[in-house]
Amino acid sequence: MTNPQHHDIVVIGAGICGATIANELLARNQSVCVIDAASYPASACSRHAYAIAHPHIGKGSPRLLRLTRLAFLLAETRWGEEWRAHGIFQPTKKEKVFDRAELIEHLHSLAFGEDIAVPLDAEEAKEVCGIPQSGVWISRGACLNLSKTSKDLLRPHKDLTCLWNTEVAKLEQRDGKWLLLNSHDEAITSADKVVIAAAMESKKLLSSIGVRLPLKPVRGQLSVFSIEPNDPWVEKLPNVGLSGDGYCLPAERMDDGGYRWIVGSSFDEGEDDLAPREASDDFNREQAKNLVNFLEGDTSRLVKHDHFVGVRCVAGDRLPIIGRLPHRPGIFLATALGSRGILWSALAAKLITSQVLEDDFALLARLGFAADLVAALAPARFLAGALAAPGALASNSKPIFPSAPKAR
Repeated sequence: MTNPQHHDIVVIGAGICGATIANELLARNQSVCVIDAASYPASACSRHAYAIAHPHIGKGSPRLLRLTRLAFLLAETRWGEEWRAHGIFQPTKKEKVFDRAELIEHLHSLAFGEDIAVPLDAEEAKEVCGIPQSGVWISRGACLNLSKTSKDLLRPHKDLTCLWNTEVAKLEQRDGKWLLLNSHDEAITSADKVVIAAAMESKKLLSSIGVRLPLKPVRGQLSVFSIEPNDPWVEKLPNVGLSGDGYCLPAERMDDGGYRWIVGSSFDEGEDDLAPREASDDFNREQAKNLVNFLEGDTSRLVKHDHFVGVRCVAGDRLPIIGRLPHRPGIFLATALGSRGILWSALAAKLITSQVLEDDFALLARLGFAADLVAALAPARFLAGALAAPGALASNSKPIFPSAPKAR
């Protein structure tokens, strides 16, 4: 049998996370081989043309709050001109009373200045966001074209090799190297170090080397609704993104004077069916009413125009799994990104690259990576049987699948 071509570093997966990690390694003067079963980058959930991103500012796990702040700042820096900040508004939960002083204190505890997040009462929010509800205005909340960004990250480079239409079925360690095999047990290539930047596909690859992690799929359906020019809904449409129990993007005015509005998403834990469902669209219509507080709104006036169905991978504790795989030297993971692929990809690129190149931790510390945050993301937290504390289970279990309407 002919010896397969050898690479120093192989990245499995060409979605936004794999593409970002590969690009970071290239920037550090490394040679990288990217392998994907599709014929082009960003073929699955990363094919979104319009995805939103903002830090978590709720009262959840302190680690989650610190991690999403760090990831958000890294994402802002990394995506540059592709990062389009239209702002995200988080309405006050229906059961809570708006308390400006309390919110200011909470935001300060998270190290968020007014340049990132500021409380607004209903009157202020109506002026800024078009929504007469109190809440927190995240002015730097943004959107990103995942498909375009992934392809730009993997543009031709002298140190980049891309193997498309190539599915890795299993891994095998041999003579101190990792063999990547197809479903016929034929060697695709070999590598010193392998980064698995896939979603649910990670489970199969890890199983081939005797590692099991608590990964499961979460299906979500996004709905694109059309609204007539003089419909009562028009007065309720936001001019910014909204994120709460569900989410929506800024309404887009069309040439005929009507509007197109993206709302999501349904939530089907443990399912990976990509077929669209009318029930999911109905669920999103109800989400729309709650988001803009238009409870008397006639949901039949939200006419289905398009949809997007995506499946995210989540871990047992709802935090991403990013880092070195213990007891399997040379294997690194970036998976279970849930609904925050934009943010976790930027963070994963820095963390994985540092570990692959065996940088001193001081380099990570300068970026804001505290030792406890690195440990909170590490695969070892599951393999050692040390699941996160119950307070950490408030993260990215509900996926967000924003996408621009397809061109007609």
